[in-house]
Amino acid sequence: MRDVPKEYFDRISWELPGSAIEAESFRRIDAEVSPERRARFTEEEWHVARRLVHTTADFSILDLLRFHGDPIAAGRDALRSGALIYTDSNMIKSGLSVTRLKRWNSSYTREGIVCEVASKEVAELAAEKGITRALAAVELHRKELNGALFLCGNAPLALAGLIRMILEDGIRPALIIGMPVGFVNVLESKDLLRFVEVPFITLTGRRGGSPLAVAALHAIMEEF
Repeated sequence: MRDVPKEYFDRISWELPGSAIEAESFRRIDAEVSPERRARFTEEEWHVARRLVHTTADFSILDLLRFHGDPIAAGRDALRSGALIYTDSNMIKSGLSVTRLKRWNSSYTREGIVCEVASKEVAELAAEKGITRALAAVELHRKELNGALFLCGNAPLALAGLIRMILEDGIRPALIIGMPVGFVNVLESKDLLRFVEVPFITLTGRRGGSPLAVAALHAIMEEF
């Protein structure tokens, strides 16, 4: 093992518990964001925004974040009612804390979080129509999406497909967390959100990802 000067190890806060590390992280985020930059968010929105900064260690997230239609209150109401949670990726399904979900409604289970992109039925419909599995999965679950929490952190066509159902068929989820990431269909799918009156949280531009979608819902579930 290479010799490392002792002062390098002395810089590490070895004895801080996890809760203290998180609290100190939030304190540093609050300290680094100017009052003017923070002022564009309500207190509830700032709680979500700060959690996303914490997840990415990237303050530029703040300039991309958009809230519409009181999404935090809408999300909490849906959680209390035990609303279906639909996700476009198994990473979101795996990342959501069932323990936190159960604090809002005891009926929540990991198995109850819907993500069917890998199912046989979805694969068959995707092959038949020549569409992506993410879009096929949304189409197969059309009837279940009314009142649902819809989390998209991966596939822009899942978000675009849902919005088309909202506009054409009157489907109305309780909340959309629309954060697909990438280069194809991403900007276009997010831009469609301007035409819906459903509560949503999104990141403009190409940024996004499943961890951010998870972090947004976790922030909604936290007391603040």
